Amino acid sequence: MRSVLAAVLVFEAIIVGLAIPVAVSIEGVGGGQAGAVGGGIAVACLVTAGLLRFPAGRVIGSVLQVVAIALGVFVPLMFFLGGIFAVLWFVCLVLDRRIVALRAERDRAE
Repeated sequence: MRSVLAAVLVFEAIIVGLAIPVAVSIEGVGGGQAGAVGGGIAVACLVTAGLLRFPAGRVIGSVLQVVAIALGVFVPLMFFLGGIFAVLWFVCLVLDRRIVALRAERDRAE
């Protein structure tokens, strides 16, 4: 499941990066501000994808989901897109816990 969570973060980084020119040209956000905020969040998503082997990576990834939704303040479409990524993220976390529980149950039965 770690690879699926990493994929969510990588695609989220791409979407956040693509939101930078939208924030500048359509929403009127300054280029430096949009680049710093959007670029910082995109880099944080990529770094967190590498940190998923540690438990803290999942916590940081969960925080990034909230941050991605909060980007909707600058680019309203990010409320929707961030919400989609957050749903994917949390569904993967729930499914991962279920898989771990089922494996533990199966191992106990054997």
